[in-house]
Amino acid sequence: MSDNKSSVKWRISILAIFAILAAVGFLLSIMMGSVSIPAQEVLDSLMGNATGTHEKILNSIRLPRTVVGALVGMNLALSGAILQAVMKNPLADPHIIGISSGAGIAGIMVMLIFPGYEMFVTPVAFVGAMLAAVCIYILAWKNGIRPVRIILAGVAVSAFLGAGISGMMIFNSDKIHNALMWMVGGLSARSWPHVAMIWPYSLGGGILALLASRHINILQLGDEVAKGLGVRVELTRIVLTAIAALLAASAVSVVGLLGFVGLIVPHAARLIVGSDYRFLLPASALLGIGVVTICDTVARVAFAPVELPVGILMAAFGAPFFLFLLRREL
Repeated sequence: MSDNKSSVKWRISILAIFAILAAVGFLLSIMMGSVSIPAQEVLDSLMGNATGTHEKILNSIRLPRTVVGALVGMNLALSGAILQAVMKNPLADPHIIGISSGAGIAGIMVMLIFPGYEMFVTPVAFVGAMLAAVCIYILAWKNGIRPVRIILAGVAVSAFLGAGISGMMIFNSDKIHNALMWMVGGLSARSWPHVAMIWPYSLGGGILALLASRHINILQLGDEVAKGLGVRVELTRIVLTAIAALLAASAVSVVGLLGFVGLIVPHAARLIVGSDYRFLLPASALLGIGVVTICDTVARVAFAPVELPVGILMAAFGAPFFLFLLRREL
């Protein structure tokens, strides 16, 4: 009993550390850039007591960008953690297995063909993500689902959809600049309208994910045990996949195809807090916020005056990590 209490205290302590990391990442993202702003001015601005040029930079540029980055990091980390449980595959990630590409091709259709209807990007991207997930399940199913088969099917679907995105960009070359930045995944020029696009889905999807943690834990026991405990396994998988797709689609809608967050963050959290999804999901969310905001800050200031999209930095870290996991699993 005492060991269990110690384990809970340890996990709560880790959650507190991750919350501090998220807060530090958020603050650094607001403070650092082409113009450095002292922490006291940042705090004054957040409390409504600041005026002048720095206040305009904070409220018009830095703050909305940082809020979007935090919500995107949370959404992708939660989506990856859920998909890894549902697909019983530690390599599952919305970007790698093609769900982000499904959201991407649907979202870019709206952006390129109907540029005046940005409010529909997220719901259309969600439909695209779910259709991609269904295709992956169908292609991977053969007397059951096997982890490696899901990855191979996901890579194939992602490549096919990526070709479709490239084709659409060629036929809409006059609108290609925004589409190119969206393909890489970046937070440049994110503003308050983008915050308005993502926050309702982040709030709803995040709450649903946390409420589903008990069902996810039961799924980890195996299908037969889960059925014995009264869980409708296939329906639960469909609902969880829908939650993961919604979270991924909302992130893709505002920053594009930002990869590897859903792979790296849940794994790092799992190594520290374990596989109990009551703790793993909030840990992944907090760590996702810290990772994306810190990486975006580094990408923004490391090569100044040139600004790297954060997607390039995440791919530089994520690809070797994926290969390491692939070798270990196979």
